[in-house]
Amino acid sequence: MDMVMKLGSSSAVVIFTKSSCCISHSIETLIRSFGANPIVYELDTHPNGKQMEKALMELECEPSVPAIFIGKELVGGANEIMSLNVRGKLKQLLIRAKAIWV
Repeated sequence: MDMVMKLGSSSAVVIFTKSSCCISHSIETLIRSFGANPIVYELDTHPNGKQMEKALMELECEPSVPAIFIGKELVGGANEIMSLNVRGKLKQLLIRAKAIWV
């Protein structure tokens, strides 16, 4: 779990995904559409992917991907990101995390 938390706080936006997950791709595209440049870890291709996926589950990410950290904090998964976006709060969160400047 420490590795995931350390990686999650290493940049303004960090996304844990799987290369085969279309929802992960959609969330990454949404975040990039604001001008953010997230660090993306694909668990199915990363050497420590299985360990990271287990740690995300311990952090109550269910399903384990996508898992999104913004501003060094675990925001959650696709539902949380979509909810923030619909309420107009995702952009503000990205600004506060200094992931975008607008």
